[in-house]
Amino acid sequence: MPELPFLLPADDRALSPHTGYTRAHWEAAADGMLHAALRYATPGQALIDLPGPPSKSGVRSDGLEGFARTFLLAAFRAAGASGQDQHGILERYTAGIARGTLTPGRGDAESWPVIGHHGAHGQPMVESASVALGLRLTAPWTWDALPPDAQDRTEEWLRGALRHQPAPNNWYLFPLTVAGFLESAGRGDAETARAIERGLALLEGWYQGQGWYSDGDGRSFDHYNGWALHMYPLLHAHLAADGALLDRLGPRLRTFLESFSLLFDADGAPIHHGRSLTYRFAAGASVALGALTGHTPLAPGATRRVLSGALRHFLDRGALTEDGVLSLGWYGPHAATLQRYSGPGSPYWASKGFLALLLPPGHPVWTEPEEAAPAEGPDRALALPATGLLIQTTGRDGLVRLHNHGSYKLRPWEAEHAPADPLYARLAYSTRTGPTSADNAPDNHIALEVRGVRSDRLRIHPLAAGPDWLASSHTPAFPDGGPKVPALRIDSLTLVRGRLEVRVHRTVGVPAGTRIHHSGWAVALPPGTPAETERGAEVRLDGGAVTGQLLGLHGWETATAVRAPQGTAYGPWALVPELTGTVGENPSGTLFVALASLTGERDPAPLADLATAEVNGLAVTVRLPDGAGVVVDFGTGDAPTVTEVSA
Repeated sequence: MPELPFLLPADDRALSPHTGYTRAHWEAAADGMLHAALRYATPGQALIDLPGPPSKSGVRSDGLEGFARTFLLAAFRAAGASGQDQHGILERYTAGIARGTLTPGRGDAESWPVIGHHGAHGQPMVESASVALGLRLTAPWTWDALPPDAQDRTEEWLRGALRHQPAPNNWYLFPLTVAGFLESAGRGDAETARAIERGLALLEGWYQGQGWYSDGDGRSFDHYNGWALHMYPLLHAHLAADGALLDRLGPRLRTFLESFSLLFDADGAPIHHGRSLTYRFAAGASVALGALTGHTPLAPGATRRVLSGALRHFLDRGALTEDGVLSLGWYGPHAATLQRYSGPGSPYWASKGFLALLLPPGHPVWTEPEEAAPAEGPDRALALPATGLLIQTTGRDGLVRLHNHGSYKLRPWEAEHAPADPLYARLAYSTRTGPTSADNAPDNHIALEVRGVRSDRLRIHPLAAGPDWLASSHTPAFPDGGPKVPALRIDSLTLVRGRLEVRVHRTVGVPAGTRIHHSGWAVALPPGTPAETERGAEVRLDGGAVTGQLLGLHGWETATAVRAPQGTAYGPWALVPELTGTVGENPSGTLFVALASLTGERDPAPLADLATAEVNGLAVTVRLPDGAGVVVDFGTGDAPTVTEVSA
């Protein structure tokens, strides 16, 4: 466990038996992170040039990003302490705002870039939301301290967010946030009203049900639900005391947290799925927001357990460099976790996790004893048909898995070309394994092999759902210049019981003799570690903290472990279990059945002892350990059916 570059109070295991963290730990962590970042401020405080490779937006935009996102951290810290600022940090940010907006767009050492349309000049729009929200939370000590001419310049710079085109997703909530601040400062007009109305109207169109929004048009579901799509409009409603908007959006947040709160491991880790994972404990923003607005299903002690668990998880595992700066990665630096828009200041969207400090010191979240996290309770299987996501938790090890049968990154207007995004395209994700790099063998994947080229899974179409299972379909996609085979389809179904995952795939329209490959969980291991293959078709990977298993029950001919030398976010080297089979002659399709497991339990039983499968045409009967089982039938129509059978 790396040593932190700043001091935290001693653990309080009486109040917080699970994490040891209290509000004092949060305050100390915020102070330590701010002092570390401010060492990289320019002389006029307007830019914070943190160390690391620049983003595609360039170093000036990166400097604004470092300023804006750490300002948000300072704002949560100060607002939660009723403006107490013994280190004078808000004064430095106030001076930086005055200097950065003095001559925007000028190429000197301090001026902020102007806000442009999404694209080459759009990144400042993202940062304008953090500046505006920071000012709104700290107005008595920052905005009111600016001279009138500096206020006017700041308003004019912020209005650039209202006058330029955002990206077609959660970006529309950045102008909403800017407009909300301007209205709170008495500077609202028709332009600010339009920005708020537009953002809220788009949000309605993106709402898919069960508390989840798509991040723009399409079916992209990820952490942006919590740290953007719920956070910005609902926090605006809370700060504006807009009861009607709170009544409309608040129940959605409560419903969202019923499922989302399950996606935090007993060790504190959030689910490793979707883009921008370098924001780390920002994943807790919606959990804190639920407590702040009163729209949460969680008890106060469980809320703090989730929040403190996530913060401590990363502080204990090297997310901060030796000088206290958040690295570009997950634990330490990890290039595969990043997107092209990630720059040195990007990780500081993690500041959103400190929204918890808006809860006053006497709030029950801080004063009541910690309770177990939702994932530490009984084993759970929760299907979310609205998103095509299936949550699986096991209380014995506190591990969380997320099975994907409906979320993908493509927009409706985008062509279906490989390669796929590993952070969206895989069949499953967890809190203790990360997807392999796009340059390595994919984990949790199903692929056809045509002329030596393997297919990708891009646009995913939900088919059917039950309490503990989901099914989907996709058209195998090959890279440009690769093979072109018409009318191909793979239908997939995942059913979970305890730690077990029954995975059934049906090929449709695939020529007989085509090779097909299916992989399981990527387990981070020391380089050179052998995989243990037992009982013929089962591959077992023991990584110490977790064990991954994959067993072919029907249709699979060989089983092996494949190297992933670029590793995952959880280790520099990994192995992936893989099954290989051959598509048969049946014109109605060929069925392939596998059993998978990822567990933190020690020495788990071989999968061959836990299930059997009997296939009859396009139906498979899977018998589980208690003798009971299920019949998965792909021959009943356009979607599969699942029927329980008695012992």
